[in-house]
Amino acid sequence: MKAEFLQIIEVNQGIIYKVSKMYRNSKEDQEDLFQEIVFQLWKSFSKFRGASKVSTWMYRIALNTAMASFRKKAIPIEYNDHPYQQSDLMENTEVSENEERMYDSLRQLNDSDKAIISLFLEDYSYSEIAEITGITENNVGVRINRIKSKLKTILNQ
Repeated sequence: MKAEFLQIIEVNQGIIYKVSKMYRNSKEDQEDLFQEIVFQLWKSFSKFRGASKVSTWMYRIALNTAMASFRKKAIPIEYNDHPYQQSDLMENTEVSENEERMYDSLRQLNDSDKAIISLFLEDYSYSEIAEITGITENNVGVRINRIKSKLKTILNQ
């Protein structure tokens, strides 16, 4: 089970990185959120039955963790009870000026809009986005159009 988890995290750590980058401003906060997401994934790994794609499961956990961690007070947690230790992914990932501008713009959105647009940017279908976020497919389409308008306004400022 441990080896399978480590392989899943290694292959899909980009999901965790993107969510961390979108929901936190500072590098330290991004690293903390990265670790919190991995911890939550480990806690729920034994319950994952493969009914959905691994990436869908990971996004659901990552987005819920990112949004929930804003709502609760920061409590120091020891992460020694999960088998994955963060690689140098966050330290060695160079972000272009345009990417940083995009992340700055995305951080200005509310939590649910961030979740929807991040999935859209990853080429998830409306039905997959609906499954992950718990809203209807029609609502996904409406929300994406509104989010695009918000982002155009933010970027044109």
